[in-house]
Amino acid sequence: MSEQVAPARRRGLADEVADRIREAIFSGAYVPGAPLREVDLSGALQVSRGPVREALRVLEREGLVHCAWHRGTTVTALSTEDIAELDSLRGALEDLAVRQVIANASEEDLAAVEKAADLMDRAGDEHEMVRLDIAFHDAVFAAARHRRLDEAWQAMRCQVRLFLLTRIGRSKDGYLGGIPDEHRELLGALRARDAETALALFAAHRRRAVDVLSAPPT
Repeated sequence: MSEQVAPARRRGLADEVADRIREAIFSGAYVPGAPLREVDLSGALQVSRGPVREALRVLEREGLVHCAWHRGTTVTALSTEDIAELDSLRGALEDLAVRQVIANASEEDLAAVEKAADLMDRAGDEHEMVRLDIAFHDAVFAAARHRRLDEAWQAMRCQVRLFLLTRIGRSKDGYLGGIPDEHRELLGALRARDAETALALFAAHRRRAVDVLSAPPT
């Protein structure tokens, strides 16, 4: 007996809704812990609740929202355990990426990383800087020329962006002024093909964000 597959469905509308909600989270319109009500979203986006429900499921798989029975959907608020897990996983992936970049990156690859670093000088606010921070690390992973490593990064990058949004939600002190210089330092170590220095600088860069989140609220 021949097997049949179910007809394909177009998911364009749900994808667009997911994009809109995701960007609202990333822009700070919905902060961690904020409720996301289907009826409100469907009204604001002028769509039925079906695509909104499907979009929220997509965002839940990305780790950006949390859906609980009888409690509704909220923007994910990272716990201490979440922060530690994201930091350790990001560190493992980034250490491999740094080694791969130093071993394999072309001048064109490093130029793309440099361009991402240069754009940080033009950031108008902290949310834009977070976006450019992620874009810099996107370029580093792309320069590693390791497809599965890049796929692993892509799978967690939304949560890392949420991590950075949580960081600026805790404290913005020195963020706009300090982040460009930090990334130029990272770029310099990559260009020098200095693995030991690059690994130490990337680790210190990650640690500064974790330290902000670990500090007692003021």
